[in-house]
Amino acid sequence: MNTKKVTLIGLMTAAICVLGPISFPLPISPVPISLGLLGVLLATYLLGMKWGTVSCLVYLLLGLVGLPVFTGFSGGVGKLFGPTGGYLIGYIFLTLIAGFFISKWPAKWPLHLAGMILGVAVCYLFGTLWLSYLMKRTFMEALWLGVIPYIPADMVKIAITLSLGGVIRRQLGKAGLVG
Repeated sequence: MNTKKVTLIGLMTAAICVLGPISFPLPISPVPISLGLLGVLLATYLLGMKWGTVSCLVYLLLGLVGLPVFTGFSGGVGKLFGPTGGYLIGYIFLTLIAGFFISKWPAKWPLHLAGMILGVAVCYLFGTLWLSYLMKRTFMEALWLGVIPYIPADMVKIAITLSLGGVIRRQLGKAGLVG
């Protein structure tokens, strides 16, 4: 790992920390729409599996020690035990899955799209399982509370990542900062 890589990881972690707290509550769910997913997707798209996951882990650790980087400008271990905890843990698997597709096939945006959709689906799974347990609801009830209303917004986040991330990734590649 060199200084450039550490700087990129730090910048993408900062981007997730800036986007993560921005959220929009939904009256039908205890889980808000968060821009944190956009930050995680962008970090993964720009840095790939290994370093995108590191960026995500640093973000989660910053939040766990109490910095207000989670939804609603909150932080702390207690956030993992709340309604969004499963989704936060799901971010790790999202970065691994989407990052694998992005790193394995760097010039194949349809595969990047597939990897992001699969990664978000796994993130949804973790979030739904935790929400179901926490609220003592069935899996299907938790799915309707914590996933179904969010799919359109999350598809927009994936589209933004593919378009904006693609432009940024090309520029970083020209500068020799990403492979």
